[in-house]
Amino acid sequence: MKLVAVLFAVVFLVSSSWADNDVPAEEDGVLVLGKKTFDKVLEEHKMILVEFYAPWCGHCKALAPEYAKAAKQLAEENSEIKLGKVDATIESELAEKFEVRGYPTIKFFRNGKPMEYQGGREASDIVAWLKKKTGPPATTVITADELKALEDKNEVFVVGYFKEDSDDKKAFLEAAAETDDIIFAITDKPEVAKEAKLEKEGIVLLKKFDENRNDYDGKYEASEIKKFVSANSMPLVVKFTQESASKIFGGDIQKHIILFVSDKDEKKDAALDAFKESAKDYRGKVLHIHINSDDEDNQRIMEFFGLKETELPAVRLIHLGDDMTKFKPETNELDAASIKKFVGDVESGKLKAHLMSEDVPEDWDSKPVKVLVGKNFHEVAMDKEKDVFVEFYAPWCGHCKQLAPIWDQLAEKYSDRKDLVIAKMDSTANELEEIKVQSFPTLKWFPKGSDKVVDYNGGRTLDDLVKFVESGGKDGAGKPDAEKDEEEEEDKDDKKKDEL
Repeated sequence: MKLVAVLFAVVFLVSSSWADNDVPAEEDGVLVLGKKTFDKVLEEHKMILVEFYAPWCGHCKALAPEYAKAAKQLAEENSEIKLGKVDATIESELAEKFEVRGYPTIKFFRNGKPMEYQGGREASDIVAWLKKKTGPPATTVITADELKALEDKNEVFVVGYFKEDSDDKKAFLEAAAETDDIIFAITDKPEVAKEAKLEKEGIVLLKKFDENRNDYDGKYEASEIKKFVSANSMPLVVKFTQESASKIFGGDIQKHIILFVSDKDEKKDAALDAFKESAKDYRGKVLHIHINSDDEDNQRIMEFFGLKETELPAVRLIHLGDDMTKFKPETNELDAASIKKFVGDVESGKLKAHLMSEDVPEDWDSKPVKVLVGKNFHEVAMDKEKDVFVEFYAPWCGHCKQLAPIWDQLAEKYSDRKDLVIAKMDSTANELEEIKVQSFPTLKWFPKGSDKVVDYNGGRTLDDLVKFVESGGKDGAGKPDAEKDEEEEEDKDDKKKDEL
């Protein structure tokens, strides 16, 4: 009996030991990590991509099948790279340790050291990014069968055929090293070149959409090759989804024309055909994007452009950058000629930026807090005989909702002052050329007798705001916009110097 008890104790201790080690489970080829397994897995696997997710996150749900597909592809290739995931809502210590601020947050660990994942959200993008970070910039292809295998696995990839070392080959490899989300292949074998239909040394981009291939005929400079790949690696018309968003906004093309149309609309196909004709003329210059207006996730984008369901289908153009300039066509026609003219007028500078504005409410000045819109802003805020304190807000902003009753109290306190206006403007529906609102709420002071605009950077209590007003816009003030802009430019210059 004693022997049995001893054996039982040994088995119990061993099983307890295994439980403590807590070998990670696998879901669809992805390692499920937690506090007990994380460090051990990082020790065992020198290269692992880890997604920190929340079960309720829509973006995480959309990523899940692509993430699993990427894990499967890597496993089939016998890759050393593993994929893991952490439920950050449960493993809060890990989330805090790795500074997870949103979902999904994806980090690549090489020898236990993390770096931010900056690739796309589709399986091919994930695999391509990982291969670029862990191997040579271009995969050497020796046989036609190897090329066919690459073609089967990748929606898009680039092939370079060079018989010997040259400056052209060097430029190709440099472009490959600087392009994270596309697989580059290189060969010196005529058999492979024949399979890729390359009759001489050169570069071809092969893809499973549109014209299926693009042959490079530009200068053999890394920057030019990268532009060619960037311009041709996405469809002529890109459908906006959670998966494609990172490619759309992470690319080099800063001008985007967007077609808003319901997938159920009988005019959809005709509008898309016309849109595609425009895309052919402006490929590499203006990205053409299709947004399904039925998708609830896209409603905020429509609001951003001030579009209503009754106005659809419609096109708008945006130039990304610090100001995010928006453009509206002069006509609602959606034939190819009209769309091309719209893009051409923006490109040539003939069309001015479109600034949204609501109509002036009849009762805009009936309450202590005056209601401003684009159409009455200059008349009220730029009145040289009055100090004007304006809150720029968004209806959906939680901080704005918290400030609203305090802002009402402030206006009520000074309702008898004829030389002071307390006002508010919905910046999601009204835009100004000279004032760009980057966050909500933004508070600005327009002092009488001056062209200066002063940012308020103080607290949000009634006492804080009263002190600011009583000081004539000084106690709690930030720097005037002009000075702030100069400092921002200096900061940008300093940042560039640091990067260099």
